[in-house]
Amino acid sequence: MLELWELGGRDDCRFSTFSWRTRLALHHKGLSFAVHPVAVSDKAAIGFSGQSKVPILKHDGHVIPDSWAIALYLEKEFPEGPTLFGGEVGQTLTHVFNVWADRELIPALIPFLIRDVLDCVSEADGAHLRRQIESAMKKSLEELSAGREQAVQAFRRKLQPVRKALETRDYLGGAAPTYADYILFGLLQWARVVSPTKVLEDGDVVAAWFERVLDLHDGVGRKERSRLERTKEAA
Repeated sequence: MLELWELGGRDDCRFSTFSWRTRLALHHKGLSFAVHPVAVSDKAAIGFSGQSKVPILKHDGHVIPDSWAIALYLEKEFPEGPTLFGGEVGQTLTHVFNVWADRELIPALIPFLIRDVLDCVSEADGAHLRRQIESAMKKSLEELSAGREQAVQAFRRKLQPVRKALETRDYLGGAAPTYADYILFGLLQWARVVSPTKVLEDGDVVAAWFERVLDLHDGVGRKERSRLERTKEAA
């Protein structure tokens, strides 16, 4: 039995960039799993893990926090499923990509869209996120939001290495997706779920790639309603 703990918001929306990496990795391996949504501010719900962040995977008595650690675990414990890395060299290069995404891409985008997240979570979770981000950035969420246009443009420029790679292949893994695809997808899916802001331009090969990944694994990514879709339904 595999169990996944991930962030859950209003109307059962699932918006964690890191949890989406794990979700797609589990589907990639063809594994069935139960999901437990957790509120941002509800640390007691995941106290069993000995730390305070999601995603968390529980399997056969093992508790594995952290999306990268989970990916390594799945590759080792379920070798019969499609590979996430394509071998040792691929795993090393994917680790480099993972670190780059965490340290360059996430800080370039998330702070400027985080104000939109407050509309997707409870009041308690919103207050928790506001304190967390404003303390780290030394600016109010409203000040950060005011700079989102320039931030999105800078983020698009940071995607140039990915853009060049996708000019000649369907996925970062080549003809088929690998965990590197899920790393980037997680961030763009987060933006799609929480914000009406258009992060990718029409005609961008990265946008076309994102559409392909949304449709993978029976469209699990696309089945999660976007912020725009939820807004239209509420109107």
